[in-house]
Amino acid sequence: MGTVVQAGTGRGVVVATGPATAFGQIAKALGTSAVETGFQQGLRGFSSLLVRLTAFLAISIFVINALLHRSLIESALFALAIAVGLTPQLLPAIVTVSLSYGADRLAKRSVLVKRLVSIEDFGNVEVLFTDKTGTLTEGRLTLTAALDVAGQPSQQVLLLGLLCNSAAVEAGKVISGNPLDRALWESPQSRPDIVRGFRRLGEVPFDYDRKLMSVLVEAPGGGRQLLVKGAPEAVLERCASRVTAIATAVLDAQFAAGARVVAIGSRQEPGVETISPDDERDLELAGFLVFTDPIKADAANALARLDRLGVRVKIVTGDNDRVAQHACTALGLPVAGLMTGAELQAIDDDELAQRLASTTIFARVTPEQKSRLIRLQRRLGVDVAFLGDGVNDAVALHQADVGISVDSATDVAKEAAQVVLLEKDLGILADGVVEGRRIFANTIKYVLMGTSSNFGNMFSAAGASFLLSFLPMTPTQILLNNFLYDVSEMTIPTDEVDEEQLKRPAHWDLRLIQRFMLVFGPISSIFDFLTFGMMLGIFHAGASLFQTGWFVESLSTQTLIIFVIRTRRTPFFRSRPSLPLAITSLACVMVGAAIPFTPVGRLLGFTPLPPLFFAALTGMVATYLVLVETAKMYFYRRHLPGRPLAVAVGSREQAVRRWVNRWTHPRRGLAA
Repeated sequence: MGTVVQAGTGRGVVVATGPATAFGQIAKALGTSAVETGFQQGLRGFSSLLVRLTAFLAISIFVINALLHRSLIESALFALAIAVGLTPQLLPAIVTVSLSYGADRLAKRSVLVKRLVSIEDFGNVEVLFTDKTGTLTEGRLTLTAALDVAGQPSQQVLLLGLLCNSAAVEAGKVISGNPLDRALWESPQSRPDIVRGFRRLGEVPFDYDRKLMSVLVEAPGGGRQLLVKGAPEAVLERCASRVTAIATAVLDAQFAAGARVVAIGSRQEPGVETISPDDERDLELAGFLVFTDPIKADAANALARLDRLGVRVKIVTGDNDRVAQHACTALGLPVAGLMTGAELQAIDDDELAQRLASTTIFARVTPEQKSRLIRLQRRLGVDVAFLGDGVNDAVALHQADVGISVDSATDVAKEAAQVVLLEKDLGILADGVVEGRRIFANTIKYVLMGTSSNFGNMFSAAGASFLLSFLPMTPTQILLNNFLYDVSEMTIPTDEVDEEQLKRPAHWDLRLIQRFMLVFGPISSIFDFLTFGMMLGIFHAGASLFQTGWFVESLSTQTLIIFVIRTRRTPFFRSRPSLPLAITSLACVMVGAAIPFTPVGRLLGFTPLPPLFFAALTGMVATYLVLVETAKMYFYRRHLPGRPLAVAVGSREQAVRRWVNRWTHPRRGLAA
């Protein structure tokens, strides 16, 4: 399974079935449930917090009303409306709309998202494991030299490389094979007539554990020879005699130049009909095949951009460690440390987890070791992305918070990945990180605004239950208030995000959400109680007028606060909302103020408000927004010290000029 027969005939021998096969083991690993990502864990924790808070307030309000000898049915309905009002019903919709909007934007940047929730995890990625070939390099291997052990060009070494080769060639054209073997045949030095007359008798395919492939060939004039080709260190350790210092120097020079090197060894095998991995011994080193893979022109800029975004890039490759280090140095990627697959194999998980932070390159690693690295990195509490394209990468793609593959990858790899890049380019990947952070930032805006405002309103309702002989707002009015408020928030996914919020990964912080709710909820309640005092003391309001006044004031304050909470900067002057968000928010406030003057308002128990109320409301809303802005600046300085709240914009005059410019000429305005 997994082999494509191009031509010819053969006999198939079953050596394993089901989960005992290589494909079966991969399928078994992929059949397990996808790991819960960091975003999903945060969302689950936030939901649990809301459930506990809602249950506490709803039960408390019902008990209070029951103790005041009010109708149990009316008290139950009021408590239920309070619970509904406290719940951010639109959170699933906001998340879904944000993710869909982000997926559409990413599709225009050649990024296909198969699992929407992965976009938010994309933005939260802190560590990216990626291969070198095709990502940092062009992925176009070219044979540059065939050298003997003395470092001299050798046609014989080229011949041995073409014989010990898994590429399928028809009419002089390569139709299949791994990149190294294809590059060998596509070299101008290679000709089909070179191998004419040789007959292949047996083959041991390449695997990641041995890092070798072997063939048994018979020469035209007779005589059989075992040829072994693979990683230099694997071939050298199987040589019968000690490798000369000259051969070692040749190899070191090629590694220092950043070349990929394949070694070839051989042994005479008269009378042998079949071969196995056990026969890969007592070899004589024949020479080296030297390949180059050019560095991508834009890879250095992409790595620098990821670094500015706070994403640590770690290289996991099957190449030699010195080749990988040379590529990183050429691209300006600082190498904190280096480990080989052999070193990984020799240490336990605890020690490896400690060394992860100080290691940039993992060379000569097997697919199983890639999975181990990702599992341990996630255990350290960071979001991990993995970029892979082979069948053997499928398990690692499945285990990562964000599995990323490319359109040219194997079907198994693309199936296991959550994100598929139409081009294997780290620059495109950086676009995905920025988009994920933008979506997460807008989701958190809704969470902070909804929980703080709803908590404040429900706290006010509970307090009013002690003071009034009637309900401060009927259940129907509460639900209408909540509906209009939710409509105004539907455009949050379109909102702009400040530059500093895109510079670093962000995660769910339930303690921060709780503190935010406990600080800004009571501020909202202060103005609710001022409204209560105004309605009772100045307007001598009855039940209907009181409920109408609080409905309009509550809707105005909790809706307009989005303009303050949506940014850590000074709103409007240093950060402006998107046009859809501004329009829907203001429109919902106006609709809420107009409803009491309509027949629908009378059906809902509202009554027209006096003009003096709106004059007082304007003053209260302005004062409320100023107070929230002041509290916001204090809150972030205390709870998020060291994080920039805004970028410098010069003098106040310059700031005003920039604000006017951006509102009147949005395309010409400055970005941040």
